Amino acid sequence: MQHAYSALLVAALLQAQPLLAAPAGGGGGNPHRAVAKRKAAANNPDPTERVVGGVVLTNTGEPLPGATVFIKGTFIGTSTNQVGKFGLDATFENGPIELIVAYVGYESQLVQLTQANNLLSIKLEPSVNLLNDLVVSASRVEENILRAPVTIDKVSGRQIERISTPEVLAGLGQLPGVDVNSASMLFTSISTRGFNTAKSERVIQLVDYMDTALPSLNLSPGNLVGIPELDMESIEIIHGPASALYGANALSGVILFNSKDPFVYDGLSVRLRGGQRNLLDGQLRYAQKIGKKFAIKLNASAFQADDWLADNFAATGSSANPAGSALGYDAVSRHGELSNVYSPFQNRPATPTTPEYRVHPELYGKTVYMPGFNEQELIGNDQKTKSYRVQGAVSYLIKDDLKLTLEAKRGVGTSTYQNLSRFRIKGLGTNQYRAELKNSKGFIRAYSTEDFTGNSYELSQLSALLLNSPTAEGSNVRYYQQYFFVYNDVYSRARALNASPADAQAAAQKAADGTQLKSTDPRYATLREQIINDDQPGRGAQQNFNSFLNDISAQRGFNLSDFGTDMIVGAAYREYRLGSGGKLFADTDGKRIRNREMGVYSQLTQTLLNERLKLALAGRVDDFKNFGPAFSPRAAAVYSLGETKQHNFRASYGQAFRSPSQPDQYLRSDVGSFILLGNVGSGFEGYNFTNKEGQPYMPGMSLDGFQVTLPKLKLERVSTVEVGYKGAIIPNVYVDASYFRSRYNDFIGGTAFVGNVDGTRPTQQQVNAGLASSFTDANASPARVIFASFNNSQEVRTQGATFGLTYYLNKALNIGGNYSLNVLDKSNLPAGFRTFFNTPKHKYNLLASGTVLRNLTYSLNYRWIEGHQQEMPFATGRVNTYSTTDAYLGYTLPKLATTIQTGVSNVFDANNVQIIGGPQIGRLAYVGLLINVK
Repeated sequence: MQHAYSALLVAALLQAQPLLAAPAGGGGGNPHRAVAKRKAAANNPDPTERVVGGVVLTNTGEPLPGATVFIKGTFIGTSTNQVGKFGLDATFENGPIELIVAYVGYESQLVQLTQANNLLSIKLEPSVNLLNDLVVSASRVEENILRAPVTIDKVSGRQIERISTPEVLAGLGQLPGVDVNSASMLFTSISTRGFNTAKSERVIQLVDYMDTALPSLNLSPGNLVGIPELDMESIEIIHGPASALYGANALSGVILFNSKDPFVYDGLSVRLRGGQRNLLDGQLRYAQKIGKKFAIKLNASAFQADDWLADNFAATGSSANPAGSALGYDAVSRHGELSNVYSPFQNRPATPTTPEYRVHPELYGKTVYMPGFNEQELIGNDQKTKSYRVQGAVSYLIKDDLKLTLEAKRGVGTSTYQNLSRFRIKGLGTNQYRAELKNSKGFIRAYSTEDFTGNSYELSQLSALLLNSPTAEGSNVRYYQQYFFVYNDVYSRARALNASPADAQAAAQKAADGTQLKSTDPRYATLREQIINDDQPGRGAQQNFNSFLNDISAQRGFNLSDFGTDMIVGAAYREYRLGSGGKLFADTDGKRIRNREMGVYSQLTQTLLNERLKLALAGRVDDFKNFGPAFSPRAAAVYSLGETKQHNFRASYGQAFRSPSQPDQYLRSDVGSFILLGNVGSGFEGYNFTNKEGQPYMPGMSLDGFQVTLPKLKLERVSTVEVGYKGAIIPNVYVDASYFRSRYNDFIGGTAFVGNVDGTRPTQQQVNAGLASSFTDANASPARVIFASFNNSQEVRTQGATFGLTYYLNKALNIGGNYSLNVLDKSNLPAGFRTFFNTPKHKYNLLASGTVLRNLTYSLNYRWIEGHQQEMPFATGRVNTYSTTDAYLGYTLPKLATTIQTGVSNVFDANNVQIIGGPQIGRLAYVGLLINVK
């Protein structure tokens, strides 16, 4: 059935006439290139063809570089060069042609030609509505951004040029309702509507509709392995649930990167930058039309700088002791601390080979921490963050309105990522391949993604394994055993000499610290190198996975009536093939684990009341290998008021879902002290470490208050109602406002407990027998410390609002600001319930931009984020209020096709820690050149 459907759709595309516009990315129609009917050009050059060209100017006579010029109803187009000139081939054998000339912020113009003319002078007037921009992501067909049915933002290519942060996603924090979290210089996650994390699992990121997530982990590593900024035509951000059209994991939104079409944006572009922290950044893009049918595109980029390192030594929220305690404590940015709760079960009688060991009774029940190592010690000389990306694509016009694209790209990066731990991702990357057939009515797209880990390693495991190493080659004594033995021994002797408990603890800590391995010891370097190059869990810290995602999707648009009735239908199928050699997943038999999901969707739109009212109804059904079907509906209405429809009011209701990640489903990694397991079998039964009163378990206590049950995983869900307004309230003043309310159910989280690997609940005898070895001795007890994912049954409610105001005073000065409110409703939440909301209640941006002295462009943005509590899997704590000021300045030399650029992010080097456990994101200034030769 799958093959039959694809074949039928190919046939339909090949036969379809261009009734809608040529698509700009999503397969939908384009009103600026639309409603025309032309025969395909002949394979051989036609003698009647002539060059059409000229210049595109503003109403004041200034050239408009980057304006697009299309022959209506086709993919045949181009863009203007640095002095506003353009040229393209056209044929007049079927009569007159129409050119669509467009530029952001200006009214598009339709130019009819009856014969060749290469001396055109086309002037564009500033847009009355300020934004005549088009988006493709909101409805998967092209539409005016003012009339999109959901909250959406768009960043143009010109705006992308002015982003001064080292990673483009970090610059999107300038938008209302968008939260960014930088775990390091090049690893930035993005989220909307709360529940921020360091890995963006509730927002999907797409490049030309290809998922950028790593198949093994279902996380998007920012733009680390994405596309260079030189090739970005625009970025679109959908806020809120989008599963009705995008399926799984579009719970909180979609980030769509639209790349530049080589038929339109041809020529050579080069960007070179250098700056603080030994920053070196180079990007190259080359696109060339070959005849009338072919176009090629090549992209390459390389980046390197000294990364920021985390150095927060406050106590984590889960630390048993406060910072500075003589018992030690768990520090946020110290990794792999080992803890020991002293108990009578640790007492041992003397044997012929070992002396008697007795814990001092005053230490019973006390937790002592052996300090781990900080990030600088663990990374050592590996502080460089790097990225390189290469991509090649070839496009072929089968017909003027039917294009075939083949693409291959590779991205590799080194940075730091944060989830359950901090990971030094070193040489992590993806290979991606795409084949796409697209016309104005729809598309067929197939792509494949392969991920690989390079030499990545986990910092907590590295530190813990260092502490678990023998004190000398061949020794049976390990550093952690020595530490806790010395602590107890010195404490006992100090108390015997009548020292106070506090003084005895201080003396014990000093003596124990003196036995610990130091990062300056030669043995430390030897052990570190050995551990980071060993990928066997429990023995090494190197990460090992290599998985594939194969995805095929198709969409077709239909015009159902002459009264504004349109429909799209689409389908998608994807298969994961997970591989880790049994070191991350449960692929212990040497065969890749296969997992699949599929979906079908449709959207019906109707315009009424002289096209002032737009109604849209969408729905999608998805099915999974491990979960039941999921239905995601969305209903929306947009009403436009004003003479030019400059006031646009919208309302929508939508439901969305998130499927558990591949590790949530198939994880199996035994690191020795505990085991991580997926949860798609029969669930787990076991025991918590503390009871409802917060008491830790001690032998002799009843286990009744410690019981925990984790059912098999299911989908996480949300339902959202939102209203909004976009428009020009008065000439030159643009407002974008929205309000939403959401209800979340079945949150996916993770928890640690004591249980049997087969899911059964251990007996009390097995628990007691396992305590002595911290559940690491299989001969003593089958019980283990297990970490697994689960769904929380508590409903969580949120609401929020955004307000943005922009005043287009003139070309030299555009000023504006935006404010975002996010509120967690705690009225129905039990005391101590952890929501992982992690979102500031208040934040705002103030911005100014413009062009002065004709060729001098500037941009300035001030961002303020209120302090808030964060509950991350890695650590829990408070992120303090912070602010950052970003600035950009560019001076263009048109005759040299060159722009001199300088930029600074975090100009005042303010304290800017965005995630608990993350680094201080400091100032980064650069200077560079941008060259565009068309």
